[in-house]
Amino acid sequence: MIPWTLLDTAQIPGGGELRLMRRGTEFSIKLGQNELMNSRLSGSEQALATLACRRIQTRERPRMLIGGLGMGFTLRAALAVLGPKAEIVVAELVPSVVAWARGEMAEMFGESLTDPRVTIREEDVSQIIRSARAAYDTILLDVDNGPEGLTRESNDALYDLKGLTAARVALRPGGVLAVWSSGPDPRFTQRLRKAGFDVNEVPVRANGPRGGARHVIWTAVRPD
Repeated sequence: MIPWTLLDTAQIPGGGELRLMRRGTEFSIKLGQNELMNSRLSGSEQALATLACRRIQTRERPRMLIGGLGMGFTLRAALAVLGPKAEIVVAELVPSVVAWARGEMAEMFGESLTDPRVTIREEDVSQIIRSARAAYDTILLDVDNGPEGLTRESNDALYDLKGLTAARVALRPGGVLAVWSSGPDPRFTQRLRKAGFDVNEVPVRANGPRGGARHVIWTAVRPD
């Protein structure tokens, strides 16, 4: 078996270290012993985009905010669905992740980072959300392994009632907040409803139709 090779490390603001690993053509990004993402498993990250896009793709100039660049699965899926007038803002907190996308993993990202519909902002997605008001048709969050701060504790503020209320304010009427998770969380479903969303919890597989681990995506709609 081909051994894993460490390509690079990156410090997360506030603490913690990401590791970019490679084995043959396979990439992995890890935080400690937790694998945050793997290039072989893209189905649920793609579903994060497609489930949200179903509700906004008929809008003339849909505007999307993606929290977390990762390996670009969600971004590429959104680009494949949305039309030429769409605008996609990707917020990535760790500059090295953007550098990896343009360097070691450039072949996998293809032309997605240079697509004229895409803007990359190296900053905290929570700050973008808090400063926005009715600015986005959909907000996609895939910055942790679920609705709690795994990569850093301050991310908890994205998923508490105050953070969810800020997300609802940042969305246009009928807009969608979509959140990826490695598993279910009934308390998070309740918080979404308390924040004023109409909530749908969708089970998805890590490798799409080929199966894999069972993940969850919440699609929370701001009422018109």
